[in-house]
Amino acid sequence: MPGRASPTPGATTTVEPFGTLPDGTAVERWTLRTGPVTMRVLTYGGVVQSFEVPDARGDVGNVVLGFPDLAGYLSAADPYFGALIGRFGNRIAGGAFELAGEVHRLPRNEGPHTLHGGPGGFDDRVWEATAVGDQHVAALELRLVSHDGDQGFPGTLSTTVTYRLDPGARLTVQYRATTDAPTVVNLTQHTYWNLSGEGSGTVYDHELQIAASGYTPVDDTLIPTGVVAPVAGTPFDFRTATRIGERIRDDHPQLLAGRGYDHNWVLDSAGTLTEAAVLHDPASGRTLRVETTEPGLQFYSGNSLDGTLVGTGGRTYRQGDGLALETQHFPDSPNQPAFPSTLLRPGRVYESTTVFQLSW
Repeated sequence: MPGRASPTPGATTTVEPFGTLPDGTAVERWTLRTGPVTMRVLTYGGVVQSFEVPDARGDVGNVVLGFPDLAGYLSAADPYFGALIGRFGNRIAGGAFELAGEVHRLPRNEGPHTLHGGPGGFDDRVWEATAVGDQHVAALELRLVSHDGDQGFPGTLSTTVTYRLDPGARLTVQYRATTDAPTVVNLTQHTYWNLSGEGSGTVYDHELQIAASGYTPVDDTLIPTGVVAPVAGTPFDFRTATRIGERIRDDHPQLLAGRGYDHNWVLDSAGTLTEAAVLHDPASGRTLRVETTEPGLQFYSGNSLDGTLVGTGGRTYRQGDGLALETQHFPDSPNQPAFPSTLLRPGRVYESTTVFQLSW
């Protein structure tokens, strides 16, 4: 299949084949370019496979983790590299929740719990893609229909996610969903970042700042206890820029539970598009700023990477070689009435926006 390109001089969007699923479904890879930035997106899982930007010296490198071919993403070992997550990002305790007096049971794929929508979540689906950019912005619209009962969730959910890459090296991710029956929704994006470059080693020398005075502690199975605890005086205080590796090996019960950081921060501002986090890499000079309308940010420090996965650059990924900053509602919200609601009813629209701004 020949590549298709947008007929615009400043921003381009092209597409090429990227393999087929075992059932014969074709997977495409779309390339979005604006200025010096190139982003590649798969229709499988809406995966951001690569994101190439210059560093302070002008050298261009890929700053996200991923696989070189489709087989890696189809493997059970894929840790959600670059994927869109749904219907429900993060964990639901016991693989069940109650809605309007009815208990909905979900497939469990992390011990006794359901993680990221279950074993057949949105990260394992082929999305329908359409280029929607113009001469200034490279943009891709991804659409997916999840039918009533899919992974145990009620209601048919129609979802649209749009990636917009503008000349300012800003990636805007816009989520929109509607349902025909009451359901719960929590969509997010699971790109693993390493601003020194994919395959370059750990992110422990990156400096992270999170605009949050509180976080949600978890039990030993990583389910929130329901408490919002202050970050002050703990290794979870990133209100000022702090090296990720500075406290990650502290003898703190929460770090032991997560084998590092795998927690939800309660953002100080929510509902309007405001800055949630800033990630800076002194070695490359690159900075990532994250803005979101969501109330929470899950910071995951790549704790499960164990050297068994080979990335796009041909090097293995080990613990801490990438991190995820997942903008979202809180984990287990359907079972935690004190948390912001994830309920979506017919006639209402789920809308969420996150911006990833790169600079160097």
